[in-house]
Amino acid sequence: MAIYHIVLFRLKPSVNKELLDEFTKRATAMPSQVPGLLKINIGPPLAATAHRGKGFNLALVAILEKPEDLTGYATHPAHLHAQELREQLCDDTLAYDLEFPS
Repeated sequence: MAIYHIVLFRLKPSVNKELLDEFTKRATAMPSQVPGLLKINIGPPLAATAHRGKGFNLALVAILEKPEDLTGYATHPAHLHAQELREQLCDDTLAYDLEFPS
């Protein structure tokens, strides 16, 4: 069963494009580095529904092969390298994991 790891980010008003681009670069490089991580997408909410986002203005969706891959993902050096930028980027984050049949 596929695991969808969803993270919402409330970006700090002071975040610059270069820092956000570096975070995106680090995060999107992870599927080739982290065992079990199939895909990552990052982006802002749809304009038509952004008002429902409670201030969260960026999201990441990671698709992993199975629940056991979450532990390896969370502790993998590539993930930790991307996560280093989180405190500089965000005022708040919210993570949520779901399991769906493949």
